[in-house]
Amino acid sequence: MTSSFHSGFVAVVGRPNAGKSTLLNTLLGQKVVIVSDKPQTTRNRIRCILTEGRGQIIFFDTPGVHKPAHQLGEYMLTAALGTLSQADAALLVVDLAAPFGSGDEYLLGLVRASSLPCVLVLNKTDLAASGDIAARSDFYAARADFRAIVPLSALRREETAALPDLLFPLLPPGPLFYGEDEVTDKPERFLAAEMIREKLMLLMREEIPHSVAVVVDQMEEMETHSRIRAIIFVERASQKAIIIGQKGERLREAGILARRDIEEMLGRRVYLDLWVKVQKGWRNNPTALRAAGYRREELI
Repeated sequence: MTSSFHSGFVAVVGRPNAGKSTLLNTLLGQKVVIVSDKPQTTRNRIRCILTEGRGQIIFFDTPGVHKPAHQLGEYMLTAALGTLSQADAALLVVDLAAPFGSGDEYLLGLVRASSLPCVLVLNKTDLAASGDIAARSDFYAARADFRAIVPLSALRREETAALPDLLFPLLPPGPLFYGEDEVTDKPERFLAAEMIREKLMLLMREEIPHSVAVVVDQMEEMETHSRIRAIIFVERASQKAIIIGQKGERLREAGILARRDIEEMLGRRVYLDLWVKVQKGWRNNPTALRAAGYRREELI
């Protein structure tokens, strides 16, 4: 690659439900990470890869920064905060629809301490008045030295196209870290499990989304289709009943919705087999966390 080719890593940080994953899906032009209207949807650190003729940006999509209540929460916080020490630049995403709070102050301090060049995104302009947007922009500009402040709506894809123009110059000249057609570092098995979890979160609403883990324990490619078996772990028998639903209707609906996304990802027919199992206290069980794909050593 020539010196005009810039490549590097951008840490995307923000509070839960700030819209980080929606923004990344918009920038990449396809669905790479799952989204929902519930906080802490993202649990792992996922590399999302944007490749253009001028360079390659590897975004770290991270869990929202929050006070952990269990070992899963501690893992998520480690995943979020550890990216700043491994990145070349930062992208701080703020939810304009939420008031400024202690979490925002904490993130500002982290960005300042990292000394990384940082672009501030004021997301959800579709939910804010123009006067509020200007006031929030001035508020943040007085508290940190941002390379740029960009009000936008990731959901409506408004004013998002300018972000790569701002981020590429912040990266050093470098190689192509991933193939030109790659959009994430995660395997298809992981992405399939995430798509199933997303549909469960959609259908469960406020009931038990954070007590659920999904593990794809079998993924077999046949001549005409793929066969996938996934286990949905919950912490209590009552949660299992909620996920399965009346006569299995909720589990069946989740399977239908997830299968559509997985088929689009794989480009072939999929037979999806879902099972629900109770594993008490899995969010505080290191062995269960590792089995579900939450491994601290991968964050180092």
